[in-house]
Amino acid sequence: MATPFRVIDTGLRDGRANIAFDQALIEARRERLIGDTIRFLRFRPTALIGRHQALGREIDLDYCRHNGIGVARRITGGGAIYFDERQLGWELVFDRRTLALGDLSATAAQLCEAAAEGLRRLGVDARFRPRNDIEVEGRKLCGTGGLFDGDVLFYQGTLLIDIDSAAMVAALRIPQAKLAKRGLDSAAQRVVTLKALLGERLPTLVEIQEALLAGFADRLGIAPSWDAVSEKEEALARRLHAEEIGTDEFVAEIDAAPDDPDAMRATLATSGGTVTVFVRLEGAARDRVRDVLITGDFFIAPPRVVYDLEASLRGLRVTAMGAAVDSFFDRTCIDALTLTPGDFRAALEAAIRAGSGTGGATGVHGPAEGVPAGR
Repeated sequence: MATPFRVIDTGLRDGRANIAFDQALIEARRERLIGDTIRFLRFRPTALIGRHQALGREIDLDYCRHNGIGVARRITGGGAIYFDERQLGWELVFDRRTLALGDLSATAAQLCEAAAEGLRRLGVDARFRPRNDIEVEGRKLCGTGGLFDGDVLFYQGTLLIDIDSAAMVAALRIPQAKLAKRGLDSAAQRVVTLKALLGERLPTLVEIQEALLAGFADRLGIAPSWDAVSEKEEALARRLHAEEIGTDEFVAEIDAAPDDPDAMRATLATSGGTVTVFVRLEGAARDRVRDVLITGDFFIAPPRVVYDLEASLRGLRVTAMGAAVDSFFDRTCIDALTLTPGDFRAALEAAIRAGSGTGGATGVHGPAEGVPAGR
């Protein structure tokens, strides 16, 4: 027998209100105030950064301010994206025991395969591309990402029905190295839209939603049925928006790199995302860790793991840092999309190694994956 899922459409909202509703869904499901849910959503023009990204490094804040583009921080990881009324968001929030899909990487694959099947019903050759994209002939049509929060899984996707490419490129600070990896001149070449693929055969919003629901139903063995948004969800979302997610403090929680000119930096690009670390040392011999900042477009759950890791390294001798990272992850349960504890250690040790003898900010680079034009 198919597993029931309620389906809601929260319509067009500003970015921070939408993210607050994301968190409300997670908390409401955890407290059993709602059942397993699929949500459709749309955004007013917004530049969104991932949970662990540095705001000013990813978004042109002046451009956004002068052009009425909102700025928000997601509760999920991944890269910066531009979102407006011409894209459709979809989300699933459910108890992990409802659908035994495995870890976050396995879950991403199965949910993306289900969404891709739904999109193929519209007449496009949509395919899942690890780690978390849905593509048509190598161009991104839908980016995705998610997290586990205890026993609740939250997973979301961004479907490009149409897009203002000029606004996307102007609002986001997109590293040229990521484009060069694919031989592209701009981020606009990396993505494709349903409108570009289907032209006059572009389906209505309702038809797109029904196609996605059919894909989820067939591949996941669920029975979606439309429902109304509850006042409990709305009230919880309003509170979360007012107390945290809608605040400037939350959005700018991670911003510029440390302003100390002696901060050492390294960037490691892996198949699981890009990790950038900043390390400052202290002591007469500069042999102790003063503080660490870890940023990037990676996915890891629970998100606070990164902050706990940073805190655990403060005050340690530099020579003990690598072993301390290993010990931290040995006692800490995480879920990540192909990112490993060894990637964090490698980035941290690269910063120390590159900074020794120079005292300046330096970097190390590995193979890049994707561009920040979707989750």
